[in-house]
Amino acid sequence: MSGTQKALYLTARAGQWVVGEAPIPRPGPKDVLVKIISAALNPIDWKLVDSPFSSIIQSYPFISGTDGAGTVEEVGADVTTLAKGDRIVFQGYFANELATFQQYCLVPAAITAKIPYNISFDQAASIPLGLATVVLALYNQDPNTDKSLRFTPPWAEGGTTQFAGKPAFIIGGSSSVGQYAIQIAKLANFSPIITTASAHNASLLTSLGATHVLDRVLPASTILAELPRLTEGKPIEFVYDAISLTDTQSLAYQAVAPGGAVVLVLPEVIPAELKKEGDGKKVSGVFGNVHHPDNRKCGEELYARLTEWLEKGIIKPNKVEVLPGGLAGIPDGLARLEAFKISGTKLIARPQETP
Repeated sequence: MSGTQKALYLTARAGQWVVGEAPIPRPGPKDVLVKIISAALNPIDWKLVDSPFSSIIQSYPFISGTDGAGTVEEVGADVTTLAKGDRIVFQGYFANELATFQQYCLVPAAITAKIPYNISFDQAASIPLGLATVVLALYNQDPNTDKSLRFTPPWAEGGTTQFAGKPAFIIGGSSSVGQYAIQIAKLANFSPIITTASAHNASLLTSLGATHVLDRVLPASTILAELPRLTEGKPIEFVYDAISLTDTQSLAYQAVAPGGAVVLVLPEVIPAELKKEGDGKKVSGVFGNVHHPDNRKCGEELYARLTEWLEKGIIKPNKVEVLPGGLAGIPDGLARLEAFKISGTKLIARPQETP
């Protein structure tokens, strides 16, 4: 397939989002060309405009987008697992030919999964970044990464028993990442699974596996006092902070037991006065993209199982809201994300509907 397509470009650092034309890329031997039906918006997309995250961008104009679902349009010469017309879910990356804010992109076949028919394209597009940000933080065994707790993954022997019956605390459960953190904690048999969220999201999070939902507006002191009651005195060895602002990082560090582990999705800003010498608390970050070489093997393990997890309801997608105007609707959606006007829902654009 050749020709051009519509794409959403960021024109420059601190620049504007503009719909323009882009070449349709050709797949390499191990790649597939995807016709993107649905692409999800993420906070990283607005943060890339003008922040320290902008350093990821190598050149402008730049196409963003790291969540996608669509149909295989063309397969590379060495690809045997996919065929034209297959419905797939995949993660995009920070290179124009791999990004999802356009009508067609490339993806290595090994980090795709077929979408079962109980899941729509819109739902599927809500999954990749959020799920990868959890799975890579917990289970990536690559020796080159320092951004993983290296827990035994659920697909390996002992992965569903290592933490069985032990408490997990997930801060920001209604965020996309938080929802997948709850589900992975359930898969690993953590119990109880305690999370913070707005009260109106409580029923959603209990349906995903949370056993207790604490109102996120409660003072940290109240939450910290409540946790021992909910765990029946058992120490919390694992905290996942899906928000990772200064106040939530402080809460996470105080909540985890000595010798336990905290995952942060943003750079660490835990106040030094909270840290006590010898407390043995591990703090780990994550780079939640399966394309990165350090993450690729774990990403392939994840995508090899994702179709089954979706079929069986082990992993449930986020609730979605479809934006009008295809790619042209994305800038307004990003503005809503930046203003924290979205809760418990993933914003989805349909690139093929771009005027």
